[in-house]
Amino acid sequence: MQEVTVPGNIIVHKNETLYNVLTERLENNGPESIIAEYKSGENTWDRITAGEYHERVLQCAKGLIALGINKGDSVAIFSSTRIEWGIMDFALASIGAVNVPIYDTDSASQAEQIIVDSQVKLAFADNKERYNRLNSFIDKHDNFERILMFDSNALGALEGLGVAVADDELEKRINSVQADDLATIVYTSGSTGTPKGVELTHRNFLWIVRAGYYLVPEVVYEDSPRLLLFLPLAHCFARYVHYCSIGSDNGVVGYLPSTKTLLKDLRTFEPTYLLGVPRVFEKVYNAASQKAGFGVKGKIFHKAAVSARRWSRMIERGQKPSTQEVAEHMLYETAVYRNIRGALGSRIRFVACGGAPLDTELAHFFAGIGLKMIQGYGLTETAAPFTVTPVDETLIGTVGGGAPGSSIRIADDGEVQLKGDNIFRAYHNMTKATKEAFTQDGWLKTGDLGYLDDEGRLFINGRKKDIIITAGGKNVSPIPLEQEIMNCPLVEHAVVLGDNKPFVSALITLDEEGLRGWLRSQHINTEISLQDAARNEDIREEIQKYVDKANSHVSRAESIRKFAISPSHFTQDNACLTPSMKIVRPKINTVFADFIAKNIYTRG
Repeated sequence: MQEVTVPGNIIVHKNETLYNVLTERLENNGPESIIAEYKSGENTWDRITAGEYHERVLQCAKGLIALGINKGDSVAIFSSTRIEWGIMDFALASIGAVNVPIYDTDSASQAEQIIVDSQVKLAFADNKERYNRLNSFIDKHDNFERILMFDSNALGALEGLGVAVADDELEKRINSVQADDLATIVYTSGSTGTPKGVELTHRNFLWIVRAGYYLVPEVVYEDSPRLLLFLPLAHCFARYVHYCSIGSDNGVVGYLPSTKTLLKDLRTFEPTYLLGVPRVFEKVYNAASQKAGFGVKGKIFHKAAVSARRWSRMIERGQKPSTQEVAEHMLYETAVYRNIRGALGSRIRFVACGGAPLDTELAHFFAGIGLKMIQGYGLTETAAPFTVTPVDETLIGTVGGGAPGSSIRIADDGEVQLKGDNIFRAYHNMTKATKEAFTQDGWLKTGDLGYLDDEGRLFINGRKKDIIITAGGKNVSPIPLEQEIMNCPLVEHAVVLGDNKPFVSALITLDEEGLRGWLRSQHINTEISLQDAARNEDIREEIQKYVDKANSHVSRAESIRKFAISPSHFTQDNACLTPSMKIVRPKINTVFADFIAKNIYTRG
C-alpha cells in the first residue's frame, strides 16, 4: 500500500462560509473592481462591479428571508450558466439555505426526483421551458411551494420583497451560518448507477478553493485572471472554478449560457484561462485538423502536430532543443500554433481539464503549441478537484498532487483513497451508501485505479467497475484503448466491450461534423446517411487505423478483435450519457444490447 500526506494545512475557521469568498474579494480589491461580465447582445458584454454584485446578493438574501426561506431549507436552481445563477448561489450561502443545483438538460422526472429527495421548498428556473418542467409536478408535492423564473426578473422580484426585511435581521442570519453547515446537495450524474445526493459543507468548498489559490495561483488568482464559464454550474468542477474566480485578485468571470457562438465569444471576451472536459479539447484539435483538410495544408498541420508533441516530450525530459528543432518550432508557430491559440482568444494562457482522463497525446499537443494544460483529479464527493498539476509541472500523464493537509493512498487492489477537509459528509438520505463509501479507518473509496510516483504525484489508469474480465479470465482496462480510438476525427464515442465475452470489442459512434469534413476531403458524398456511413468500408478503414494503434499498446488478449459502428448516438435522452457528458456503461450495454449481439457477438 502506497500513502502520502502533504505537509502543512489550509485553514478554514469555524465561522467562515462561502459568502466570505465574496466579502474577501471586496476587502482585497474594493467595490469598484469589475467582478463579472455577461452578454446583453450578440457581441456586447455588460460589466458588473464587485460592489454591485455584492449588493444584489444581499438584496436577494433579504427576499429569500421574506419568502420564508430559513437556514437549512433546500432551494433548487434549474438553469444554464448565467449571472443570476452566481448571485443566487451566494445569496443562499449567506443565510445558510441549501443550494440544490439541477442540470439544465435534466428531464421533468429527473428534476422531480431531486426536488422530492432534497425536500426543495423554492426553485428557480431560467426560462419558460424549464419553468414548465418544474410546474408539471409542483401540485403533487406539498413541500414544493414556489417557482420563480430568471427570465421574468426573479431577482428583481426578490429585491422588491426584501425591502421589508431589516438589515439587522439579515446580519443575524449571516452570522448564524458556520463552516460545517450544509451548503449544497449536488446529485451525481450517475455514470455508475442511480444518482446520489452528495452533501457538501461550506468548509468543503472553502478549503478546496483556498487550496487552488495555493497550488495554481498563476491560473486562478494572480494577474487579473479572466474565466469564460460555459460548463454548467450544476457541475462541481464549474462551481469550484466560479468561486475561485469571484475570490481572486481582480478576477473576472464571464457567464456564457450557450456555446452556440463559443468561438466568437472567446474572441470578444478574451479569457486568460478556460476549463473544459476532455471532449471539448478533442473537438478543438479535430476542428483545427478538419479546417486544414487533407491537402497541402493538412500535411503541414499533421507535421506540425507531430512536431508539437515531440517538442513537449523534449521539454518534459529536460532536453535542450537543437538549432534545427528551434527553427522548425518557430516555423510551425507562425503557420499553425498561433492560429490555434488565437481561436481561444488573444489572452489565453492556460486551459484546465477535468471530469475524465485526458489522452496524453492530446496533452502533449497543447503543451507543444504553447498552451499549458492544467490537469486535475477529483469527484463530486471531494467538491471537485483533489489534486492538480502545478504550472511548472512538465510531466504529462500525472494529475498532480494534493493540497497541504491532504492525504492519498493506493490500496492493495490499486484503488485510490483520499482524506482531506474537502471530503463530503454524507449521501443525502442514504446511510448505507455513505458507510460503503468509506473504509473502516475513514478513507474515501473513489472507485478509481491509480498509483503514486516517487514525488507523490498521482496517476489514474482506470476505474474498478470499468475493468473488463473476458471469458478467458483476462483483465482489461478499457479507457486507454478508448482514448486512442477517439483521437480519430470521425469518432464521437468509443466504448470497449468484452465482459464475460470470448474477446474484446468496441462499439463506436460517429462525430457528424468530423465525418462530413472527412467525406468532403475524400470526395465522397457528404450527404450520406449515418446508417450508410456506419457500413461504409472507407470509413471503417479509417477508423481501423486508430483501432490498430490502440491495439499496439496492449497484448493480443487485451486487443480489440472486432468493432461495430452504430448509426445511433449516445445521448442523455437514451440515458447513455450523463449531463457532464460521461458515458454510462451499464446503460449502453442495455440500450444497444440487440445491436451488439447482432453485429459483434453473433452466435453460430
